[in-house]
Amino acid sequence: MKIAILLSGCGVYDGSEIQEAVFTMLAIEEAGAEYMCIGIDKDQHHVINHLTGEEMNERRNMLVESARIARGDIKNIKEVEIRDFDALVIPGGFGNAKNLSSWAFDGATGKILDEVKLLLVNCINAGKPIASLCVSPILIAKALEGSNLKAHLTMGSSTEASPYSISDFHSGLESLGVITSNKKLGEVEIDSELKIVSTPCYMLDATISEIRKNIQIAIQALVKL
Repeated sequence: MKIAILLSGCGVYDGSEIQEAVFTMLAIEEAGAEYMCIGIDKDQHHVINHLTGEEMNERRNMLVESARIARGDIKNIKEVEIRDFDALVIPGGFGNAKNLSSWAFDGATGKILDEVKLLLVNCINAGKPIASLCVSPILIAKALEGSNLKAHLTMGSSTEASPYSISDFHSGLESLGVITSNKKLGEVEIDSELKIVSTPCYMLDATISEIRKNIQIAIQALVKL
């Protein structure tokens, strides 16, 4: 089994969440599967200094930055076809909301990159399972916007400690037709019909060991699908 990992850069505030991405690779291998990383050859929205949180006056390419996580072994999304993999994982990170979509700036009315929408719609149409971690369910919601498909997704629980407003995120998803549920760390939402697994990860306050376990559970559910 080969599982694709969609990366959006390198770093939680302007790309993929590195710990989630690496734990995804590890969990896939531990499940007896093989992973392949895919990225997009476009500039990311902006570059953030992860020490200060301030924007930097420079430009970086998503594919080049993602290659840092993938140790150079990454494919351009335009060179990948649906038959090349059996399932897909999308780690979290603000790159999902800044680079792969404009959710961070426009909310639920924002846009999603055409190539990302095509990838997700093709996976769902082909019955290939998707694991959507952390904030990445926003991409599922945007990809299915306007369709008659009602995905069941979670981005966490409004009753748990979080640096974000889970209820606001869930409201945004619901405005696009998603059916949301509250899930704690270590819990997953499984949409058996569309074959989508979603789980909170760093949308909730968590230790690195809790994130590791959370992703293990999600990948195990993905493999079963």
